[in-house]
Amino acid sequence: MSIKKAFFIFIVRPIVLVIAGVSLKGKENLPIKGSAILVANHNSHLDTLVIMSLFSLKTLEKVRPIGAWDYFCNKPYKKWLSKHLIDLIALKRRPSKTDGHPFGEIYEALDKGDIVLLFPEGSRGDPEVMKPFKTGIAHIAKDYPHVPVIPLSIYGAGKALPKGEALFVPFVIEVNVGEAVFYEGEEKNLYVKQLEEAVHRLEKVHL
Repeated sequence: MSIKKAFFIFIVRPIVLVIAGVSLKGKENLPIKGSAILVANHNSHLDTLVIMSLFSLKTLEKVRPIGAWDYFCNKPYKKWLSKHLIDLIALKRRPSKTDGHPFGEIYEALDKGDIVLLFPEGSRGDPEVMKPFKTGIAHIAKDYPHVPVIPLSIYGAGKALPKGEALFVPFVIEVNVGEAVFYEGEEKNLYVKQLEEAVHRLEKVHL
């Protein structure tokens, strides 16, 4: 058994699914294999763990979240944990030319049939408040127009573990998964707007 599977079986799932509880809608829209891209709003470090815990253990091995290199890999122990526990794809906010293509590792993952988890806001915001999406997702979708980009809305994680807090508060977390939004040649900002609107529509289900 891999370290990643063991982490989710013995730590993540007991905390996320049992202690807090997760309500899932749109389960049929979750991919059971790659390549695929998941995009979601982002308020808490729990977001990644909650979304990954929705997948079967077999599919979980193919799910790879994206995070900031300067946060998750700035210390050796954090780099090791990020790689072995969640198989993170670490992106540098300001990559140099020697680093190669800024999305190179994402493209490698998609080419292998992985399911990539991306938070287009770029960083965690205030609880249950979604910031405008950055355009990086549009560049990726344009280069992989055949890959489904699946919007998700997650509600409650920002209250269970807010940004800047270390204390976990049991709070039912709701996840709503929508239908894929493919890139069909539109202008990048328009595509980003379509994804934002798709997530906002999913958010309304929580209200």
